[in-house]
Amino acid sequence: MNVRDWNSYAKSVLKAEMARRQVNAPELVQKLEELGIEDNARNVANKIARGSFSAAFLFQCLAAMEVKNLHLGED
Repeated sequence: MNVRDWNSYAKSVLKAEMARRQVNAPELVQKLEELGIEDNARNVANKIARGSFSAAFLFQCLAAMEVKNLHLGED
């Protein structure tokens, strides 16, 4: 896989977790703010749409949504 593929994969993982928890970008921003992370819905939506966000951003979002387990692909 190349970098573009990995970015797409990270984007898919984040979008799947958001869908699973029925969280949209504005709601995610509120959850991030509860962790002391300031951003706005437009920036968050753009980061997710591009898929070129940092691992730190991915983990912040997962923590904000209280994701405890993450299944990555098939075993």
